[in-house]
Amino acid sequence: MTGCWIIDIFNNFEVQVMKTVVIYKSKTGFTKKYAEWISEELSADIFNALKVTTNILTAYDTVIYGGGLYVVGINGVKLITKNLDKLKDKKIVVFATGMSPSREEAMSEVRNKNFISEEQKHIQFFYLRSGFDYCKLKPFDKVLMTVLKWKIKMKKKLTPDERAILASYDKPVDFTRKKNIDELTTYVNS
Repeated sequence: MTGCWIIDIFNNFEVQVMKTVVIYKSKTGFTKKYAEWISEELSADIFNALKVTTNILTAYDTVIYGGGLYVVGINGVKLITKNLDKLKDKKIVVFATGMSPSREEAMSEVRNKNFISEEQKHIQFFYLRSGFDYCKLKPFDKVLMTVLKWKIKMKKKLTPDERAILASYDKPVDFTRKKNIDELTTYVNS
């Protein structure tokens, strides 16, 4: 009789599965690589941001968005911020990728430039160090980066980050590591 009772409880037990989606916008492939690793680790669906509609966003319990940093702006993050009113009951994560090492003051600036204080209450932000490959840039981005290169070269004293940027024009750099997603995936699973 005990066995039947256990089976009856099991049959009446509803399992709530949390659905997670990873959305990304990637110009040179670094953000896409992280998005794929996160999707794999969390068994989440994955979409390029260009193919995402509001219906896709609202169909999930957890929405993770990733974009590269361009002058402290997160590429394509408006997809999340303009739909935040529809996502308030969901777990929302945004990650940005960039070449520089993570520094709290810089991450604070990124957070504050991309999200107003009310948005920061609903969005968990992560930074994942990626890399730089000048050859993978589109022509317009190459022009912008060339202007940046000239500006840096005109300085009398360079920071370590500026020296690294100049060096990366001739030799691509890749700091992506799968372990960099651990904090983000732990947060999503909590």
